Amino acid sequence: MGEVTVTYTPKSSPPPPGRGLPVLPAVPAQPAPPARPPENTPAPSAPPAGPRRTAFAEGLDQLRSAATTEPGRLRIIGALLALLVIAFGAVAAWQMTDRAAAADDVLTRSQPLSSDAADIYRSLADANTAASSGFLAGGQESATTRDRYERDISTAAEKLVNAAANAEPGSPSTATIAKLNRLLPEYKGLVERARTYNRQGFPVGGAYLRYANEKMQQQMLPAAEDLYKRENQRLSADYADATPYPWAAIALGVAALAALAWAQHRNYQRTNRVLNQGLVAATATATVVLLWLVVGHSFARAGLNDSYDHGVRSLNVLHDARIASLKARGNENLTLVARGAETKKVGEDTYDAYDYDFGTDIKALAAHLAAAQKLADDTSGERPVSAAVGNMTEWKKRHTAAREQDENGNYQQALDRVIGAKGATGECFDSVDDNLRTALAHEETEFKRAAGDGRDALTGLPAGAAVLAVLGAAGAVLGIGRRLSEYR
Repeated sequence: MGEVTVTYTPKSSPPPPGRGLPVLPAVPAQPAPPARPPENTPAPSAPPAGPRRTAFAEGLDQLRSAATTEPGRLRIIGALLALLVIAFGAVAAWQMTDRAAAADDVLTRSQPLSSDAADIYRSLADANTAASSGFLAGGQESATTRDRYERDISTAAEKLVNAAANAEPGSPSTATIAKLNRLLPEYKGLVERARTYNRQGFPVGGAYLRYANEKMQQQMLPAAEDLYKRENQRLSADYADATPYPWAAIALGVAALAALAWAQHRNYQRTNRVLNQGLVAATATATVVLLWLVVGHSFARAGLNDSYDHGVRSLNVLHDARIASLKARGNENLTLVARGAETKKVGEDTYDAYDYDFGTDIKALAAHLAAAQKLADDTSGERPVSAAVGNMTEWKKRHTAAREQDENGNYQQALDRVIGAKGATGECFDSVDDNLRTALAHEETEFKRAAGDGRDALTGLPAGAAVLAVLGAAGAVLGIGRRLSEYR
């Protein structure tokens, strides 16, 4: 028998190459699944997202994207044109509404109140003059003088009520009016006491009259003058609000017209069409508003400036002249009432206090009348002022003659030359006052005419500008819309 050889191969030995099953790569062991989290355990937060874009940025991107196409560009142009025309109309309406309101205040509110304040001062000063004239007449005080005093007091009281109704609550003017309302009855009481003692022949009556005059000169008239100045400042402020050109509206109008012209030129370059009806309509309305704005306000400004130069300035000077004449007359009368009891030292010289003040007031009257003559621009305004100048010159001559009589001890002759029936200084004062009243009435009429023309030039402008601007914006949108319809 032959020999049999058995070869033993261990299980762990790899099979010889080329024989047996193919060798597979080793698979890594998979980790065990995690245990289920317990209930109520918060879920892990998501990774933070990047910053969110704003609506403005997104809108800007959309606008940028739209601008890459002709329809998109047309929509943007139409929106901007409409917005510019509307802004022009809105600003024009706003500015002209303010100016129209200020012009109306000049005519119907601030200037009449300024005149009322001047009348308060004049009435108080004239009442003081009438009181001193009646005192000089003693028991023979005329009914005319008494009525004049009562009329002046009533006028001052009525004007104070009117001023209080139109003054702003809590303003300095309101406090001044309250002060005058408090002092007026006190002054009347002092005057009545002076008259009572004077009729009985007691010298103390003169002391009461001088005390009443001091209250008038040192408290009431300064308060009335303060009220007059405040109302004049208010009038000047209304002029300052009504007359400036509306530059913001004018600038927007020019910008709107330039933008509309550019849009039509662009349309012509792309379509070779000369006219776009909507854009032409928008241009026409914007042009009308701009011309109306410039021309209308120019006329209003001219009228208001004329009312100030030939109305308010003349009225102020004439009011000052009338006040100066009243103060001069009051001091002239008090010179005889005091009879040297009040003196004033100027440098090395001593003067009668009231006569010295009379000289100061007459100089002020002459200066105001000279200014009024220069401002008078027609015969009707110049004639009464020139007559007042002549009356003042005669007044000074008669006053000098009266003072000579008084200084020579001829009191009755001096009194006759001041309050007498004929050839007295009172006649000159009355003539000055009457002529100034005539001049004031003329200048008041001139003011109302010029200021009324200025205010009327703005009538309808705010509303017209707003309506035309809306129509212009609609025209611009329709004009652009017609171009857009060609792309549909």
